Amino acid sequence: MSHDPTAVGTTTGVATDGITADDLPTLPTDRHTGCPFDPPEELTALSDEPMRRMRYADGHVGRLVTGHATARAILADPRFSSRYELLHLPLPMEGMSGEIPPAPVGDITGLDAPGHTRYRRLLTGKFTVRRMRQLTARVERFTEECLDAMEQAGPTADLVQAFAHPVPALMICELLGVPYTDRKRFQGHVATVFDQTADAEATGEAYTALLQYLAELVLAKRAEPTDDLLSDLTASDLTDEELAGVGGLLLAAGLDTTANMLGLGTFALLSNPDQLDALRADPGLAEQTVEELLRYLSVADPLLRSALTDVEVEGTLIRAGETVTISVQAVNRDPHRFPDPNRLDIHRKASGHLAFGHGAHQCLGQQLARVEMAVAFPALLARFPTLRLAVPPQEVPLRNRSNIYGVISLPVTWDTGVAR
Repeated sequence: MSHDPTAVGTTTGVATDGITADDLPTLPTDRHTGCPFDPPEELTALSDEPMRRMRYADGHVGRLVTGHATARAILADPRFSSRYELLHLPLPMEGMSGEIPPAPVGDITGLDAPGHTRYRRLLTGKFTVRRMRQLTARVERFTEECLDAMEQAGPTADLVQAFAHPVPALMICELLGVPYTDRKRFQGHVATVFDQTADAEATGEAYTALLQYLAELVLAKRAEPTDDLLSDLTASDLTDEELAGVGGLLLAAGLDTTANMLGLGTFALLSNPDQLDALRADPGLAEQTVEELLRYLSVADPLLRSALTDVEVEGTLIRAGETVTISVQAVNRDPHRFPDPNRLDIHRKASGHLAFGHGAHQCLGQQLARVEMAVAFPALLARFPTLRLAVPPQEVPLRNRSNIYGVISLPVTWDTGVAR
């Protein structure tokens, strides 16, 4: 890994001002407050220090950003790279040692311009607000189907398996044009890939099978295009490998994050009955509730960037080669941007949160995710007026081993005969 010589020492654990990695803190991860929705206290305590030095897993000396304005400035600045091979991991990652490999074909999140621009230009028109809202009827249908099955199997359920995962999974099938005859097979592979309790061998086999299926699906769409995003893209200059890669990216980005927002979001609403009652009484608050839950939970965290050259941000010089870790949890709880940030308040105007990122890499599928959640939460609460946790809150298993936070399962129950 090569870096600009002005960054001498940033990869060897010694900053240019002589501070060594051993002198610096690592990324705080311990949610010891007792509230599963709150970031580590060490992160939110840094609101008056929006950027500070941090030690990375390999001894690299980089930066930690916890301020909203600072994060926006960095995410919007093309002098900061998203290329995986230029980044350092803030924490050790299972199965990952040494340098991070470049992004696989089709993974636009690990590319800079002009490669990123080429993919982005092709995809942006497929994810407009208008086009995503046209999918609302399909989201409503899939949501009702999942709720019907949940009610018939009740009066208890794991909300993740019965609802939070199937709704976005069905929508991804619809978006990619997965034939109905293949959906059970496809969703089985997907469920294993994202199962936090699955062993490494099973996950690896499912991932390989999923990539193989996507490659087959691309060939089928080229031969007989249908009314879906993947078929649309076969008319572009993307190769078969690129199309399969884009399909895999859309699957990963569009399913895992939304599924965890639905699971953790329901947990948060059930833990805040005043907010739950307000949404149930006024479904018109659905879109506002979604924005507040996105801000409050910030399930996709952190975001990483690497300085391509020396950059001054708000009076602080970041040297070329330094990795910057943006804590989305902390940024979205910045009291300078969001008053009383640690309170879930669905009446809050939470616009401006960075749950979907910002700048050139802002999430392409954010409008679809918004539609799915704005339909799903009110429908769930309307169908089950007595919905509640089936276990004490402290027994809900949390997804702590992933950069997508959430619940592994969410046992719920409701009164028989009260579901509507």
